Parts: sequence; structure tokens; C-alpha cells
Amino acid sequence: MSEKFDVDAPTLSRYVMQNTKDHELTILLNTLATSFKLIASAVGRAGVAQLYGLAGEVNSTGDDQKKLDVMSNDMMINALVHSGVCCVLVSEENEEPIIVPLEKQGKFCVAFDPLDGSSNIDCNVSVGTIFSVFEKKEGTVNDLLRSGADCICAGYCAYSSATELVFTFKGGTVEGFCLDPTIGEFVHTRVNMKFPSDGGKRIYSCNEGNFVHWDQPIKDAVEEFKHSAKPYSARYVGSMVADIHRTLLYGGIYIYPADKKSPKGKLRCLYEGIPMALIIEQAGGIASTGLFEGKIGRVAELTPDSIHCKCPIIMGGPRDVGIIYNCYKKHGIETPEL
Repeated sequence: MSEKFDVDAPTLSRYVMQNTKDHELTILLNTLATSFKLIASAVGRAGVAQLYGLAGEVNSTGDDQKKLDVMSNDMMINALVHSGVCCVLVSEENEEPIIVPLEKQGKFCVAFDPLDGSSNIDCNVSVGTIFSVFEKKEGTVNDLLRSGADCICAGYCAYSSATELVFTFKGGTVEGFCLDPTIGEFVHTRVNMKFPSDGGKRIYSCNEGNFVHWDQPIKDAVEEFKHSAKPYSARYVGSMVADIHRTLLYGGIYIYPADKKSPKGKLRCLYEGIPMALIIEQAGGIASTGLFEGKIGRVAELTPDSIHCKCPIIMGGPRDVGIIYNCYKKHGIETPEL
């Protein structure tokens, strides 16, 4: 029997309780996990429950909302508001921040994209949820408009052939948990996740449809990836969670730079850039802005100037980010040391 059933399952709840003495943080992670289970169920039943298609509205950033976008957003907001440990929430689907009623407030501010990659929902491609957590200072939206260096916890949940949660505490390791549907719990399956030490698979991931809009160093780097002695493979899902998860596990590089069409980048700083940067860096990778506002910096050091502001992203291991930095150097642009 013991070979078929784990009588000592290392669950998410156990991990969080053992690795933080913060009671409220434990409640927050368990609340988020419950949201992810609800969303995973909705995504898995989207076809039979007729949840494909548009909801007839647009979100805070002007994207058409899908039915699952709205449902996932409601699931997360309801869970977090009633958790008793949150005071301010920011969602990609809401133009304004959500201030939790005073009698239900706690000490955390949470920003999230409830269903990243939702344009892929109707064709059954992987989607996910991304979140970042900050501690309360004023109890206003300003608590989230702080440097990424103040982010205390970040993670994502991927909904695919399995439901997988990856998260990290500031200054900690990156850990992975897989939802076991037989017991309804996230079980610890990936311990101390790290980028492959040798750089891993030679994969570049970007939307080459934007090639003509990129600056020359990015064009040069992508050409080098394609035409080097050992050419890289191109892999691009279009769901950030799926592309980053693959990059973290297999190696390679993910590129969504600032360009002529989107000079501030395309991805959202608060609930896409900063949380993914914390995960990538604490797994031994590099999360760079590329050339942004006159310099090359770290995504984790950006300070959002609004809750839905954007940022460029270049994320990968030192081997591959180094190729992009070398291309910048050839054009006389100062680059950080790897």
C-alpha cells in the first residue's frame, strides 16, 4: 500500500508553515492555493461548461476579456478579500485598485494577473496565474508602487497537463508544487529549482513578429541565436507563464524587449515583470530590462509609476543573456557585469 499511497505527503501548507513563522503569510499562501484550485477546475471544464469566448468587456489594459478571465478574477478577489490578511489588491482585470473593507484587512498587498495568456484559452493552450506580494505600509495603493526589491513573495501557477505552482520568498529558494487531484493538495515536487548550470537547452523564446520594431542589438542577438555554430531552437507559446516555466526548467532565454512600437515594453511591471524577476534571479538566472529609458537594469529594481505600467523583459541564464549584452557592447552601450 505504501508504494501506491504517500502516507507523508509534503504539502504546500506544511512547507509554508515550516519555512515562515508568519501566521498571516501562511493563510495568504493557502488562500492563493485555494484560488488556483478553483481556477484549475474552471480551466479544465471550460469546454463542457461553455466558458470559451469573450465576456463582452475589456480589461484595465484594453484587452478583450474572456469569460474565464472574469471568472478567475472573481475567484481570486473573493478569496483574498475574505482571507482576513490583505488590505490592497491589484488585478490586471480591474482598472482601479481594490481596497479591502477595514474589518477584513490584514497586512499584505497582492497584485496579480488572474489568467495570463488568456488569448490562448479557446485553443486549449497552457495559461497561468502570476502574483506578487508586498507588506502594508500606508494601506493605500502606494504600498504596491514600490521597488521590486520590496516584494516579499512571488509566484505563478501553470494550468496544463498538470497544475503546477512555483513560488519563492524574498531571499529564499524557488520551490515547485504539483496539484494532486486525488487529495486536492499541492505536493512539493521540485525542490530548490535552479537554472541548468551549463545554460541548459539552447532555446530562444520571443515574438519574432515584432522583429522590425526591435533595436539593433536585440536583432543582432536573435540572429546570432539562429546562426551560431550550434543554432538555437525557437519556442514561443505566447503565455508568459508557460514560456518562463519552460525557460526555468530547460534553460534558454525569454525576450520581450522595449521596441519602437512599445517603447516601455509590453508586459505589466507589477504583476508580471517583478514577480517573474524575483523567481528567475533566485533560481540563478538574470532578469534584465534590456535597454530601457537609456540604460540596462534589473527588472527587480524597477519602481512602478502606476498599477498597470509596463516594462521590458529579458530573462534567462548567464550564457544566453550574455550574448545579448555582448551585442549591446558592440554598439557602445554600457552593460552590467554578469
